[in-house]
Amino acid sequence: MCAALTLGACSTQQPGVVTVTGGKIQGIVTDSMTIFKGIPFAAPPVGDLRWKAPQPVVPWDSIRQTTQYAAIPMQGGQSPYGVSEDCLYLNVWTPAKSATDKLPVLVWIYGGGFSFGSTSEPTYDGADLASKGVVFVSIAYRVGQIGFFSHPELSAEDPNNVSGNYGLLDQIAGLKWIQDNIAAFGGDPTKVTIFGESAGGISVSMLCASPLAKGLFSGAISQSGGSFGPTRPTTYPGENMKTLAQANDDCLKIAEQLGAKSIADLRAIDAKEFLKFGMNGGGAWPIVDGYVIPGDQFELYEQGRYNDVPVLIGYNSDEGASFSFGGNTSETHVPNVKQRYGKFADALLEAYPLTDGKVMKTARDLMRDAAFGWQTWSWARLQSRTGKSAVYLYYFDQHPNNPNPDAGSPHGQDVGFVFQHLDGNNSSKSDAALSKAMGEYWTNFAKYGTPNAPGSDLAVWPEFTESNPKAMYLTGPKPFVGPVPSENALKVLDQYFTWRRTDEGKEWAK
Repeated sequence: MCAALTLGACSTQQPGVVTVTGGKIQGIVTDSMTIFKGIPFAAPPVGDLRWKAPQPVVPWDSIRQTTQYAAIPMQGGQSPYGVSEDCLYLNVWTPAKSATDKLPVLVWIYGGGFSFGSTSEPTYDGADLASKGVVFVSIAYRVGQIGFFSHPELSAEDPNNVSGNYGLLDQIAGLKWIQDNIAAFGGDPTKVTIFGESAGGISVSMLCASPLAKGLFSGAISQSGGSFGPTRPTTYPGENMKTLAQANDDCLKIAEQLGAKSIADLRAIDAKEFLKFGMNGGGAWPIVDGYVIPGDQFELYEQGRYNDVPVLIGYNSDEGASFSFGGNTSETHVPNVKQRYGKFADALLEAYPLTDGKVMKTARDLMRDAAFGWQTWSWARLQSRTGKSAVYLYYFDQHPNNPNPDAGSPHGQDVGFVFQHLDGNNSSKSDAALSKAMGEYWTNFAKYGTPNAPGSDLAVWPEFTESNPKAMYLTGPKPFVGPVPSENALKVLDQYFTWRRTDEGKEWAK
């Protein structure tokens, strides 16, 4: 019997043909790997399936050509592949020569604030990572109000009496498909590592806390992610989560503005109509529904209630440069900090001070840490305290060509480094060396559950523990180990988040 990927070695099998759930597919065969784009992993979530958990894939009879990306999820903007609610497809790059190769699997979950994003971004092409000896998969999921819309009627028709987290359920469905099918591509379903950046990294964090994802992956990488803030009716970066009841209130207002009196009315409305509400209109972010996300993730980790797998987690040095919360001048920054942080504002303004009255990096770092630094640091501390699996922390800080001495690495800069996709016209030798190192660290983690590999000449990356809280500084040309960045300031921010979970803090946030 010929393995599925011994392409052309068997006269009975066409090149690049694999049998998966639903039928046979045919990809693109190159000298080094086989590529499959646009593989359906669920039924199209359209019509009556809008705002339902993903349903089983619809089978097909003839060999399905999987050589082009599918349409991107419904969102603003255009794509050469189209924009559609029919978007639940994934892509596979495999260097395996046989279905018996059992290569580790690296699964990408894109970012975009849960309102944008797709697998077809050129930066996300998986060929370079797959060439390092892994099967690379990228999963699409619904975004915006189409992906995260809750409503009492939707909850009533759901067997678990919840609604709103459809995009996360899509990711889980994709991971289940991988468990069922990745062996046919030469992948090992027992060695699946999920990774993502921004909303993708936050998704990874949520999947680590979701009982529905238990057993679907053996490792997790989160780039500028983490979701450890408490719920809040008025959300801020780092405090993005709402309860099901709070999300319902937002989405009922959207329904009212659209003139819809029922879910049937809402399902009949063109999906493009929901785009006008944007990220801040409600229904465009995962929620604590008690089912997909059982509760406050910080408290879940305190209780040891999470999927305990090795994690590699971190953030960029100047995330605050990419977001405007707090304002760009001292006249707006200070009152905005006071509005968000209440009685902790003065202590945080001291911990993250203005520089000569200006919102320089020291002040921007409050935004960085509230949204990403504290989330990641908390994840590392909690898992090292209550879990058994290793934690590896990093700090990405690469900006050799920026003449601004106040600049650091902005949000998203790390993605091209990981994917080995640097801009050749604007990158340096230092960038190239760091990109190579990060590609090796990431794929080593997929292979071994640690970024360290036998015989590697890379700097040894120590585990993070509360007794030895070290981070790998990802800076070129050679990464190095150092202390947790801004740890004293993080401790002040931690006091705020601790207070927010008290009765007083919960009442204040209302």
